[in-house]
Amino acid sequence: MSKGGGKTYRPWEPERYRQDAHSPAAKLPEGDLVFFLLDTVPQLELSRFYAPYEHETRGAPPYDPAMMVCLLLYAYCVGVFSSRKIALACERNLAFLAIVGQERPDFRTLSDFRKLHLEAFKEVFVQVLRLAAAAGLVKLGNVSTDGTKIQGNASRHKAMSYGYMQKAVERLREEIEALVTQAQQRDESDDAALGSRRGDELPAEFTRREDRLARIEAAMRRLEARARAEADTECMRRAAAEVERKRTGKPRRGQGPKAVEERPADKAQSNFTDPELHIMRTNNKGWDYCGNAQASVDETCQIILCCDVTDATNDKQQAEPMARATLASLSQAGLASPVDDTGTPEAIVATLDSGYYSEAAVSALESLGFDPYMATGRQRHHDDPEGPVPQEPSTAQERMAAKVRTPAGKALYARRKVIVEPVFGQIKEGRGFRRFLLRGLKNIRGEWRLVCLTHNLLKIWRYGRVLHAV
Repeated sequence: MSKGGGKTYRPWEPERYRQDAHSPAAKLPEGDLVFFLLDTVPQLELSRFYAPYEHETRGAPPYDPAMMVCLLLYAYCVGVFSSRKIALACERNLAFLAIVGQERPDFRTLSDFRKLHLEAFKEVFVQVLRLAAAAGLVKLGNVSTDGTKIQGNASRHKAMSYGYMQKAVERLREEIEALVTQAQQRDESDDAALGSRRGDELPAEFTRREDRLARIEAAMRRLEARARAEADTECMRRAAAEVERKRTGKPRRGQGPKAVEERPADKAQSNFTDPELHIMRTNNKGWDYCGNAQASVDETCQIILCCDVTDATNDKQQAEPMARATLASLSQAGLASPVDDTGTPEAIVATLDSGYYSEAAVSALESLGFDPYMATGRQRHHDDPEGPVPQEPSTAQERMAAKVRTPAGKALYARRKVIVEPVFGQIKEGRGFRRFLLRGLKNIRGEWRLVCLTHNLLKIWRYGRVLHAV
């Protein structure tokens, strides 16, 4: 079978599988998810998936990329994420057989395909968002953004603190020096005994310690670079706060702040399995190496408009990047902002929790065309959102608190917890995605995009079934 250029691929004929005597179509429900995907995937533009194979002439014909895309999408939809489990399901599960037929890729092929094409799924995400909008599932009435911590593929036992690294480096250097001295003494004795004949190589302990020393020193450099970046950020924050203090004329209270420390704290940690992840506070385990997965969700049918993963331990700096990413995703999908009766574009309502609030975040969202509603502090259950608000708010924080306390503000902000938070429950509890399989921030961003893309596909399928039933 040839697609696009002259490359030949292994045949993929899902229609023929349906006509077999014991075909999946005869056993599975008529409106099963697998048939929805088999009808949807051929409509997608997948040329980017075919491109890497078009000029490769070696080896046997590869599996049809459309089949591999369909297989990965279905697997992620039903909560099968491991390449080994997907390969096993292709031999035993009727719905998986409806996709692959007799062409059953092994786990290594599946794993390599996923890693190779993570970036290509960006285009699929946009196409699926366009399909959701065409089905009437996106209205841009209230876009809610939130984050959730998802465990990384990194062990807490494969980490080391900066203070311990310093001790380990000193100890390893002493051990290496002792081994070198021992090797020199052995060389002298071997020369005396063997003459010009070759003796043994340096002991393996020497190489092992040198490798470990290099890894620890690299981890120390990462922590030092991170500490310098955090120190620069803190200096900028203090400078801005000082400018604001002088502008308002408020006197400085108490002692002046301590000098900014550019050296990492002794307790600062780095992980050797996945150095790009940071240790974060989690709800159930206390602390773990995680990615901070972000999602902006439309109110109408909980369609994810854009997604990202950051290594930041909180959401303080994520409001503006997520707003820009949302606009970019909407633009790529051909979706325009809502308009009023006169045809004038309206600001998109954006609801975010207190973790995103800052004066800069509010200003940035407003400049980008959003109408933000943010809690300015943590709320207690059954209490008013912000407590008493001055009659004439004077600061940006007080103005936002007053905005959220209005009847319209309360109604809009109350919707946040039923827009974005259930999405994380559907992904983590419903489909069981609680840990990234890949390593490296770029790869886990691609994996999270694949998870969010399949969330949207499930919404289109389920709401389509409801519409057909009506």
